[in-house]
Amino acid sequence: MSNKVKATPQALELIKQLEEKHGELMFHQSGGCCDGSAPMCYAKGELFLGDNDLLLGKIGGMEFYINEDQYKAWKFPLLIIDAIDGNGGMFSLDNGTGKRFITRSEICEVS
Repeated sequence: MSNKVKATPQALELIKQLEEKHGELMFHQSGGCCDGSAPMCYAKGELFLGDNDLLLGKIGGMEFYINEDQYKAWKFPLLIIDAIDGNGGMFSLDNGTGKRFITRSEICEVS
């Protein structure tokens, strides 16, 4: 799969800070009720990936996954991961940093 996710400079800075503290990271685009559509950040291997999770690409050198059903709905936009002031998702490593990851989108050209 081609890289269909990118990060803003603000997100890359937060990734760097979290990597220094927690080591290698991984992301999963949440679609759950608790954290809305926030991208969730975990220590690599902390989240068990299922057969329906797809590697969407990498941001800051870290793998970014999305559930196949959610991908079907979001397959055309390029996902842009940003970091803004606020509280991260309850189970995401950005929680407690004063910053949180947020997903924005940009329409991609269909190939």
